[in-house]
Amino acid sequence: MTIEEILAGESKNIEFKVQRPKDSVKYMKTVVAFSNGEGGRIVFGVDDVTRKVVGIPKDIVFSEIDAITAAISDSCEPVVIPDVYLQTIDDKTIIIAEISAGKQRPYYIKSLGIKDGTYIRVSGTSRPAGRDLTAEMYYEDEGRSYDKVIRRDLTVTNEEIEELCRQMKEVAVANAKSESQKEAVKDVTKNVLLSWGLLAEAEDGSIHPTNGYVFLLGKDDFLSYIQCGMFKGKTRAVFVDKREYGGPLWKQVDDAFQFVLRNIHLGAKLEGIYRKDIYELPPDSIRELIINAVMNCSYLQNSHIQVAIYDDRLEITSPGGLMPGVTLNKMKEGYSKIRNRALAHAFSYMNLIEAWGSGIPKLMEAMREYGLREPEFRDMEIGFRINLYRNTEDALADTTQGAENTTQDAGNTTQGDENTTQATENATQDTTQVRLTEEDKAVLAAIKEQHNITQKEIAAKLGWKVDRVKYYLNKMKRRNLVKRIGTSQKGYWEILIEDNIWLN
Repeated sequence: MTIEEILAGESKNIEFKVQRPKDSVKYMKTVVAFSNGEGGRIVFGVDDVTRKVVGIPKDIVFSEIDAITAAISDSCEPVVIPDVYLQTIDDKTIIIAEISAGKQRPYYIKSLGIKDGTYIRVSGTSRPAGRDLTAEMYYEDEGRSYDKVIRRDLTVTNEEIEELCRQMKEVAVANAKSESQKEAVKDVTKNVLLSWGLLAEAEDGSIHPTNGYVFLLGKDDFLSYIQCGMFKGKTRAVFVDKREYGGPLWKQVDDAFQFVLRNIHLGAKLEGIYRKDIYELPPDSIRELIINAVMNCSYLQNSHIQVAIYDDRLEITSPGGLMPGVTLNKMKEGYSKIRNRALAHAFSYMNLIEAWGSGIPKLMEAMREYGLREPEFRDMEIGFRINLYRNTEDALADTTQGAENTTQDAGNTTQGDENTTQATENATQDTTQVRLTEEDKAVLAAIKEQHNITQKEIAAKLGWKVDRVKYYLNKMKRRNLVKRIGTSQKGYWEILIEDNIWLN
């Protein structure tokens, strides 16, 4: 402990006490909070208000060490063994109780019981963990994943399983980045879902969905949706637009992603004879952050993933702090630990996840390439937040605000899409490199045949569900292959690539 650390004040890992409280519960809350988190130090002999080193009288210092050690060892369950030692600062003696991160969470104060005696550390305070966080500690400590927990109260038919398998393969093919990757997509079966933990077999041999299955399909009306909002200024005082996206998780991800793209600036630059659209924030990184939020969301907390856009930043918040053993520094170096492992299997299969642990390093590199400040990462113990700061003072030249009119759902076209400044003759990409799936081509063919066709009419023509049409249209709009001119009812579609690229 240095004088500089003392002057910096209390933190997530440091707490000061002028003296040992007679009621040991007053500091035992911090002991179990440190054990349930990353560990920390309780410093006796420092005023927590003035940060002045007052010291412990030398004639009682050793008896105080014994009392602190005994109280901690006797008061916590599971047993916590502290490292208690002396240190001299400014000719005064302080006592430091160093608590290691526990390996048998949750830790709690015996006299209060597990319900009321479990605490966590949030910034510089120790707070009750509550039932949900306490349960999550059990799952994490036992190496279990909450999304793999069987739902015996629910049933699932073979037809429902087959439909999910079909949809997942369709998404996997749509997200394939090359023909070889597309050809490598295998069928998903019931046994595969069982191996991933999306389905589970009960003792009587019956098959039931797990929490992961419920979350993946958006069947939990309360938990399974993403909240998106755009705010005026730098706080949440004034809403400009807000949305809640439900349905299958892969669709929620795409809807939230499209919401962000509609509400951030879009600029352009010329590359040769082509005009290339450039968003003010790296789109691939935005999408990956939303996916990471889903993969690491603590669904035990009865809260939601939130995507918020302010004048100065994009903020993505996911319930649940960093997993045990994960630190901000490790994360920046590519260390990865997934909270929802069943969902991770599904997202990996659907080509929504590329390489484990690569997302944050790639994000930091992308922000540097865009000339933007480093992302801000905030571990709030009960939640994790990433802020991507916008370049508000040096806006992109020739920008168009995507949020001019966001009165329609992400599945429908928006005024921001309709009034895009891109001219058709200035293609936004090198069209010789466009890769299209058969599904893409089917949608394009329907549009070419009738430019004012609606999404419902495309669905009827192809024998698809409307959500499936929306998925492919949103994907192609994101790739600048099509755009909508006018309203969803009275407008028309424009194809932005040459016919010979996709008519074959």
